[in-house]
Amino acid sequence: MSGTGEMTRVPTAQDEARFWALVDSGWERLGAEAAALRRALIARDPEEDGDGDEYAVDAWLDPLLGHLRELCVGLSARELTDLDRVLERKLHDLDRADVHDVTDGSDDGFLYARGWIVALGREYYEAVRADPAMAVLDADCEEMCYFFAHLHEERFGEWPETGSGICRETGGNEAGWAEADSAGEA
Repeated sequence: MSGTGEMTRVPTAQDEARFWALVDSGWERLGAEAAALRRALIARDPEEDGDGDEYAVDAWLDPLLGHLRELCVGLSARELTDLDRVLERKLHDLDRADVHDVTDGSDDGFLYARGWIVALGREYYEAVRADPAMAVLDADCEEMCYFFAHLHEERFGEWPETGSGICRETGGNEAGWAEADSAGEA
């Protein structure tokens, strides 16, 4: 329950599917080169020292976000709120000490690294969740972290209320940091 007595809202399977479909559609609009870079990132061996190729997708992030913005034209306030709730949950789920150990960064830097992970799509997101070593040091996609909330505010004049009861900010996922805290006490 949230502090207002209402049930905490979690993303539905339909909302999550729509979220990932929008992200994937944005990438599809970028063409074969961008697709190849994403595949290479997912297929790489995180144990091998990279030669910086993992950052090649950075050049495609602004165009991706532009396409994502276009794909969201005409969405209602509720639809944008639902998408923001999914994004918030994805960022929260990545808010873990083991992911931070790979990405590094300040509180804001770690949030932006998690935005980068989500912006790369479901397959990469799931790869990092399963094996944090798949994450990339100092990756950054700040704009993705509040993408749908900003669209909502631009169109409807207010920040969306997701009702999730969670926080996307670094340290908001207490369970994601608890294991690291208990390991430090041992």
